[in-house]
Order: sequence, then C-alpha cells, then structure tokens
Amino acid sequence: MYRFFVEPSQVEDHTIRILGSDVNHIKNVLRMKTGEEILISSGDDLEYACYIEELGDKEVLAHVMYVQEAGYELSSRIYLFQGLPKGDKMELIIQKAVELGVHEVIPVATRRAVVKLDGKKEENKIRRWQAIAESAAKQSKRMYVPEVRHVMRFSEAVEHAKELDVVLLPYELAKDMKETKKIIDQIEPGQSIGIFIGPEGGFDEEEVRMAADMGARAITLGKRILRTETAGLTVLSVLMFALEE
Repeated sequence: MYRFFVEPSQVEDHTIRILGSDVNHIKNVLRMKTGEEILISSGDDLEYACYIEELGDKEVLAHVMYVQEAGYELSSRIYLFQGLPKGDKMELIIQKAVELGVHEVIPVATRRAVVKLDGKKEENKIRRWQAIAESAAKQSKRMYVPEVRHVMRFSEAVEHAKELDVVLLPYELAKDMKETKKIIDQIEPGQSIGIFIGPEGGFDEEEVRMAADMGARAITLGKRILRTETAGLTVLSVLMFALEE
C-alpha cells in the first residue's frame, strides 16, 4: 500500500487533503482510482488508513477509515553529522540513513572535505537530498520525512550537537573496542544521539579535539578502515539493533 506525507493542517476530521507533487504522482504516475486504499502520515506516530474519495486537478481527497499508532520509529532521535563526501555519495548516505531510522542529516563542511558548495549549488543539492529522504521514508514506512539541513561549518555542527545526550565520533585512531561496546551499551532508549562522520580524508586533529571538548566520545569501528559512505551507516545499524523495541 502506498504511503504519503501531509502537514497536520491538511487533516480535517475524516478527510485528508493531499496537495503538491503527490497529486500528479497519484493521478498520472501511479494512475490510482477512487476507492483505492493508501496510508498517510502527518509527521507524528499516527498512521491514517484511507481510501481515495476524490481526484481533483490540484488536490486529492482521502477519507480516513481508521487511525492507528504505528510504532515504526526508533525511541531515540539520531542526528547524522556527515562530512561532505565527493561525487554523489551523499545521495546514497541519505537514502540508507533514512531507511535505518535517522532523525536528521546535517551536512558538514570539514577542513579535509574536497567538496565546496556555494549558495546556489547548495540550494539545489538540499532540494535533491530532501527529495531522496522523502522517497526513502515512503519506501521504509517511516512516519515522517527526516530533514536534511543546510551545510554547517564544523564549529557550528559542534555547537548544534551540544544539546544532544550522546555524541559519537568514529575515529581511525581509536583502538579500544571493549570501550566502544561499553559506550554503545550505556545508551538508553529515548536519549538523543549525534554521530560525526568525517569525509574521505577523515577529521583534522583540531576538529577531533573540538568535538572531544564538547563531550563527543571517540569510538572505533574495528580494525578495517571504512569509507565515509560506510562508516555512518555502520553506526546507525548498530544503534538500530541496540535501540529497536
């Protein structure tokens, strides 16, 4: 059954108004008809089971049959601070991070990042990345679309992460796997978690010190060196397994 996302203001009693690009997708791409059933989320943990009541040119009206608490989301909000990678790697990272339960993706301009985005290029990238996040959220039955934020400088990202309960920084010079397992085991459901991932060249030593001063815990991901597009997904997979209820 297809899933769509709406704003809370589009939910009116037993009717939900679907607007924007989803109207064209429902009518002309999926070629759905009145009476067909769909699932709708308005950004909370409620899932609306509906059938299509009316297909208009600018909106689709869906009639709510029943509402249920889906429970698809992790108990903890996980924030991925991803150092800007080369090429299209960010698209894969966002897609898989959303599937694994990330709450927000924050692109970070680090000292060793090769990619530099100017204003217009950044706006286009963010739109593209947000569309990928929405598509992945629909596919993986997420209850809302994780936000892809605008690019932050490393200092801004560290300041943003100060509000989180736990901040993890996978670092190639970290060696103690027992300590890493202990850190992961101590994370409690409901705590907010930040993950800092460096670009292809890794973190600058000053960036590591800056994160450590803020309270980030350096962890190891094993004896093998992982690519930037692999490291964050590895941590997310471990956290998903540890926190899934």
